[in-house]
Parts: sequence; structure tokens; C-alpha cells
Amino acid sequence: MYRVFEALDELVTIVEEARGVPMTSSCVVPRGDVLELLDDVRDALPGEVDDAQDVLDKRDDLINKARTEADSTLSGANAEADRAVGEASAEADRLVAEARARAEQLMADAHAEAERMVAAGEAEYQNLTERSRAESERMIQAGRDAYERAIDDGRNEQARLVAQTEVVQAAHAESARIVDEAHAEADRQRGECDAYVDGKLAEFSELLATTLRTVDSGRNHLRAPANLGGRTALYDYQA
Repeated sequence: MYRVFEALDELVTIVEEARGVPMTSSCVVPRGDVLELLDDVRDALPGEVDDAQDVLDKRDDLINKARTEADSTLSGANAEADRAVGEASAEADRLVAEARARAEQLMADAHAEAERMVAAGEAEYQNLTERSRAESERMIQAGRDAYERAIDDGRNEQARLVAQTEVVQAAHAESARIVDEAHAEADRQRGECDAYVDGKLAEFSELLATTLRTVDSGRNHLRAPANLGGRTALYDYQA
């Protein structure tokens, strides 16, 4: 086959390099060389064709063998798949049964736990109710006791306030009495002070009158003639 391709390449080269005929698309090629190459191709083709046929026959055998093996493999695969599917179905059924049994067990446990919790809740509710009732009664009694104590304290406070009011009234009366006595004492002391001042003013007025009389007497003596013997008269300033 290699010689065939080689001869064909040489023929192509001869045609490409051939001298062309003017005014036409024809060319002039060496006839001997071309015929020799064609003989080479003719001689090489039968053997190459036989080899190609052998390759094709071998290819068909390989294809048939591969198809047979593929069919066998496919049959085995189908059988294996069927077996695997069967086993998977059986395993799935087993798992479903186990899951259903587990679910039923869980449901039973959940119901039992729920009933237990309900019973415990009811018991706790009863306990809390009783404790709440007792606490309520205790708080009510404590409230009543506190109310009675508050009433007693209020009454005692009221009595104390009443007594305190009487004391306050007595204190106000005593305070008023003391204030009145203070005003009276102040008026008495004011009167005594006024009398004392008036007495002192009277004495001062009398002294001033005596002084004025003495001054007037002195002035009169100054205006009178001098006594005999040239002696100066003596004046009585107490006159």
C-alpha cells in the first residue's frame, strides 16, 4: 500500500511540473515515466487489496466476536442486575419491616411516656393546687391578722392623737396666758418707766425754772445802783 501512495504522489508531481500547451489547459508529460508509475500501481494494488480484504475480514471477525461477547456480557449483566434487584428488594422489604417495627415500638414508648407524664402532671397539679389553697388560706389569715392589727394600731393612734390634741390645746392656753402676762408686765414696766421719766422731767423743769429765776434776779441786780461804801452787792442766786 505504501508503494501505491508513493507512485500516486510521483504522478501528481509530474503533472504539476509538466509543461503546459499554449492556449489550452493541457500539458505535456513524459509518457514513459507515467506508464512506469502506473505499472507500479497496477502491480502493487492486488497485494494491497488482498491485505485490505484480510483486514476487513479480520475486522468482521472481531466485530462478531465483540458482539457475541457483548451479548454474553449483557445477558450476564441483566441476570446480575435481576439478582441485585431481587436482593435489593428483599433487603428493602426487610429494612421496611424493621423500620415499621421500630416505629411501632417508638410509638408505644411515646404513648407510655405521654401517659406517664400526664399522670405525673396531674399529680403535680393536685399538689400545686393543694399547696396554693393552703398558701391562699394562710395569706388570707395573715391579711385578716394584719387588718386587725392595723385597726388596733389606728385606734391607738387615734387615742394618742386625741390626747396629743388635748395637750396641744392646754399648751396653747398656757402659751396664751404667758403671753398675756408678758403683755401685762410689759405695760406695767412701761408705765413705771413713763412715771420715772416724767418725774425726772419735772425735776429738770423745776431746776430750769429756778435757774431762769436766778438769771433774771442777777440781771435785775446788774441794772440797780451800786451800794454805799463802794462795796459790790451780793446776789442770791437761790432766790
